[in-house]
Amino acid sequence: MTEFVRLEVEGGIGTIRLDRPPMNAVNRQVNIELAQIASEAAQRDDVRAVIVYGGEKVLAAGADVKEMADLTYAQMAARSRELSHGFGAVSEIPKPTVCALTGYALGGGFEIALSCDRRIAGDNATVGLPEILLGIIPGGGGTQRLARLIGPAKAKDLIFSGRFVKMPEALELGIVDEVVAPDEVYTRARAWAEQFANGPTRALAAAKNAIDRGLGMDLRDGLDFESEVFAALFGTEDQVIGMRSFVENGPGKAQFLGR
Repeated sequence: MTEFVRLEVEGGIGTIRLDRPPMNAVNRQVNIELAQIASEAAQRDDVRAVIVYGGEKVLAAGADVKEMADLTYAQMAARSRELSHGFGAVSEIPKPTVCALTGYALGGGFEIALSCDRRIAGDNATVGLPEILLGIIPGGGGTQRLARLIGPAKAKDLIFSGRFVKMPEALELGIVDEVVAPDEVYTRARAWAEQFANGPTRALAAAKNAIDRGLGMDLRDGLDFESEVFAALFGTEDQVIGMRSFVENGPGKAQFLGR
């Protein structure tokens, strides 16, 4: 049983809920629980898309600095991969993921958001990677995921300065994908996730894998990997149902029933 992170499942949608009042500060326990719950969401057949949510007021205001302040190099070296794995565990869920971002998403909180496939934020939200102001750098995937998302120059500006980013600048930069009223954030995230509740789960997982792994390859290797993933779908239920429906009923009418 986890204390600060839980998985709530309804209608094929799993919500990973951060709940460590008052600001969802990410300590080691939250980090470990996040990895555990993300793994559960990845494995459960009744979870077909995932929302990451910190509640109506905040996603996560950052790492628990008090817990980290007195760690030595040796101690942090032993924990650094654990930190990165916990913050990035959401990215390994082979299903569509969306972060419902309210209030602050700073430091580790923003790194969790960056691990999602999509980010929907309230218009009063604030994001940023202020670790440089503590004399360190983002250590939970921030330097890598942000640079891949918006490019190295813009990522360096945000990471070097440690500045906070408000909406709509975050939307313009491409840090978030949609900005809505604060009380609509979770509802809008759920609406996005629900389009996949009865979708072709094998094909969706394959598409995510091809994109995410392909980003770490040069173009030629990425194209070869795409070809392998593409061919591997033939003979699966997703491909059989989808193509049979297309032939018999036309495009866009396949009923996958979350297979």
